[in-house]
Amino acid sequence: MSVYTTVTAEQLQAWLAQHNVGTLTDLKGISAGIENTNYFVTTTAGRYVLTLFEKLTAAELPFYLNLMAHLADHGIPSARPIPDLEGSLLGELNGKPAALVSFLPGKDVADPTPAQCAAVGAMLARIHRAGLSYPVRMENPRGSRWWQAVMPEIVGFLPPHDAALLRSEVEFQAGHAFDDLPSGAIHADLFRDNALFEGSRISGVIDFYFACTDALLYDLAICINDWCVDESGGIDDSRSEALLASYQAVRAVDAREAEAWPALLRAAALRFWTSRLYDFHLPRAGELTHAKDPAHFQRILERHIAHPRTLTQHGSARL
Repeated sequence: MSVYTTVTAEQLQAWLAQHNVGTLTDLKGISAGIENTNYFVTTTAGRYVLTLFEKLTAAELPFYLNLMAHLADHGIPSARPIPDLEGSLLGELNGKPAALVSFLPGKDVADPTPAQCAAVGAMLARIHRAGLSYPVRMENPRGSRWWQAVMPEIVGFLPPHDAALLRSEVEFQAGHAFDDLPSGAIHADLFRDNALFEGSRISGVIDFYFACTDALLYDLAICINDWCVDESGGIDDSRSEALLASYQAVRAVDAREAEAWPALLRAAALRFWTSRLYDFHLPRAGELTHAKDPAHFQRILERHIAHPRTLTQHGSARL
């Protein structure tokens, strides 16, 4: 969501003429994030978010945009893609695939309470249940194949201890297949900045552009590793138990998932440690960019290795 591709008001107004959204009144770049170019767009008809996709191709994007529309149709407060006058959800602007989606109200939270974590757990389970009827499948683009492919590009930048940890964890995860776990469409990036709140209610879930088909519990592990961790990388029990219990109140976890939980927590930490290392050491030039600290997810991974956590089927997590 950094600004890599500049869009002027004149360029955008010409592009918006292909949509029934009124006349442009304001355009503002969004600096948070690292993957795509995003702008807040205000027109005489309302507020929107414009995304120019810097990595994803036009062939890949229908999976994400149609999933967002599918979830919105099933009562999930997902940003709904706005079709153009010909009914297409995807266009092109300044040489990049581009989409306009509805603006969602609310604000993200930096220091979530157990009650807010509970709301996230229930929402994630609702997303998973709604996603089961989404017919299209896509392999996780940041899964184990990607970790193994980019690891040789990263390890040369790392001190010996960190390089050894990365190699050993990629090897560990290669021996843990999760193919037999319940799977479906997952968000795969539901961090604190991708859920919007109005009071205690989630008013929006955004940024589905890492969504894919994968183990549902892997998505839950990603949430726990962001919503329920402290600065040391440890898990806060009150927040994690609230999130897990509310998730299971909507979608029960089976015995296979509970058994895989410790390895899934490690996989979720490895995924974001690896991607942050890649973005930090091999960045793309951008007008407004934020490379996030890789060490944060290294600490989380190290804590999960040192202190494996179990998952009971009624929702509580213990050391």
